[in-house]
Amino acid sequence: MRIALIGATGFVGSKLLMEALSRGYEVTAISRNTDKIATQEEHLIPVSLDVNDTKALAAIFENQDAVISAFNSGWKNPNLYADYKKGYASILEAARLSRVKRILVVGGAASLILPSGKRVYDVHIPEDFKTAVQGPMELLEELRHEKELNWTFISPAPKLTEGDKTGQFRLGKDNPVTDEQGESQISVGDLAVAILNEIENPQFIRQRFTVGY
Repeated sequence: MRIALIGATGFVGSKLLMEALSRGYEVTAISRNTDKIATQEEHLIPVSLDVNDTKALAAIFENQDAVISAFNSGWKNPNLYADYKKGYASILEAARLSRVKRILVVGGAASLILPSGKRVYDVHIPEDFKTAVQGPMELLEELRHEKELNWTFISPAPKLTEGDKTGQFRLGKDNPVTDEQGESQISVGDLAVAILNEIENPQFIRQRFTVGY
């Protein structure tokens, strides 16, 4: 399996990188700064690249079985929303140009729908943080109108924690997956497992899915 992984040095992307390499994937790891990649493997191809270089991205995507994007424009970035929108416009256009078979986007939990019918965004996101999570919410709506790409969008559980994989989790679609205490959470290690399981055995083509314990 050959994949391009965008955001390979981030919180989610770094776990995805290690999980993919452990499965024997050939990974083209794309990041603004590949010096942060803490491993050297035979099947790892690090590429320092700005995601706004659409043509360069498309050239990389052409040789892949799938693209996984864990792109984030930086939580401390004052232009987070605008840079996120611009970055994903380039990523999606590169995917179209390359005709890559699949693209899986690591999104956010804000658009998940609670039992009340309200979104996580409406109930649990602080007012001063709402702009920061609007990008992934709008991206999901854009993908739902996408005509060309075989996309998948994953919303992690609202509580995404540090931690290694257990392999013990459940999948859902538009509603948070909750445990017996009503909590919806997942470790970043298990999130990576769920994402790569979906790449290997597709269940959610042109759909959003979520994961939790």
